[in-house]
Amino acid sequence: MEDRINSFPPFIDKDSKILVLGSVPGVKSLEMQQYYAHPQNHFWKIMFHLLAEPVTSDYEEKVAMLQRNGIAVWDTIESCVRKGSKDTDIKNEEANDIAKLLKEFPNIRAVFCNGQKAFKNLSKQLKNKEVGVNFYGLPSTSPLHTVGFEKKLPEWEQILQYL
Repeated sequence: MEDRINSFPPFIDKDSKILVLGSVPGVKSLEMQQYYAHPQNHFWKIMFHLLAEPVTSDYEEKVAMLQRNGIAVWDTIESCVRKGSKDTDIKNEEANDIAKLLKEFPNIRAVFCNGQKAFKNLSKQLKNKEVGVNFYGLPSTSPLHTVGFEKKLPEWEQILQYL
């Protein structure tokens, strides 16, 4: 029997204005117990750039930067079976209850999905549900997504209009 992997709790508070959703943490993130821990993942680089914040490698400071700027982070998948880090290898997934989270945190103005898998999961989960926020798909920040930082950044800039 294969081992299930579990996502992390959300980083969210009453002042969060946007929610960024991934699919489920990759191997490196699970090892380090940190969102977007792979050194080639562009998530943190994009956030530092968009928020004009000083770059740090300290995870607690990164999380504080997101919270200070009204950005919450979670995943669409609560648990699944997966070998490696590819979204295409995900099996037997159980979803996080995104609609419930949005009700608990009504200040969320928009949801941004980090990659196609997260967007598909969210679309399926929220189909025919009135949640009161728009949601958008953004290019994955994963190193497995071969589009470079310079092409991802302009699309990620749209989060700024909600902060």
